[in-house]
Amino acid sequence: MSGHSKWATIKHKKGAADAKRGKIFSKLAKEIMVVARQGGGDAASNITLRTLVQKAKGVNMPNDNIERAIKKGIGETGAAAFEEITYEGYAGGGVALVVNVLTDNRNRAAAEIRHIFGKHGSSFAQQGAVTRAFERKGQILVDASAVTEERLMEVALDSGADDIELDGEQYEILTDPSAFADVCDALEAAGIPAASKEVTLLPTMWATVSDAPQARSILRFVAALEDNDDVQNVYTNMDMTDEVMEAVGEDA
Repeated sequence: MSGHSKWATIKHKKGAADAKRGKIFSKLAKEIMVVARQGGGDAASNITLRTLVQKAKGVNMPNDNIERAIKKGIGETGAAAFEEITYEGYAGGGVALVVNVLTDNRNRAAAEIRHIFGKHGSSFAQQGAVTRAFERKGQILVDASAVTEERLMEVALDSGADDIELDGEQYEILTDPSAFADVCDALEAAGIPAASKEVTLLPTMWATVSDAPQARSILRFVAALEDNDDVQNVYTNMDMTDEVMEAVGEDA
């Protein structure tokens, strides 16, 4: 089952805008620090770090920023201690939300995230109630204009990809998380540029929103969460009808 909804188009546009502001860089740096501290600073032996470095490269994060974050993580320079927390809930229309947080203050993070949920008419769900509707996958998007389907399939499948699907103007490559870095390396070695690459949570079932005002409300909810400094990632199972996608796309 494909994990690339029509919403992904807008989400990746927003991701590019975030990268220009530098906010996504600071969040990635924090995550890199944590995984380097936990598993060491050698990306060859620390698969989680290797995966994050691939994600950082996917949003054009400077190598200096990546190296600095790794050094902080392994203790060469000062770094705060961070704790990983997951919050779950629902937005309008039964849309599921999973919010990953990396914070140096659990109480502050809980209060701020709860406030955002409440402001948008939602509340926390029981732990595990929402995450069971998602699966962890490596997801790589490649512009269809960048490579032939035959060449992409040859490189991606030979390096461990599970599935490749053409979705609009992009190919979506799905991998097991353990194979993600190998597939990214193979694409890079073959000179195939990735528009986006990350290990993410993909829904096993989509919630389709057919009302434009409701879709905009959910997007504002997600944007408010993503704007919080402690929030690393927000995952949803929201999809939209073509009409709503067109209406919302004009706002992006």
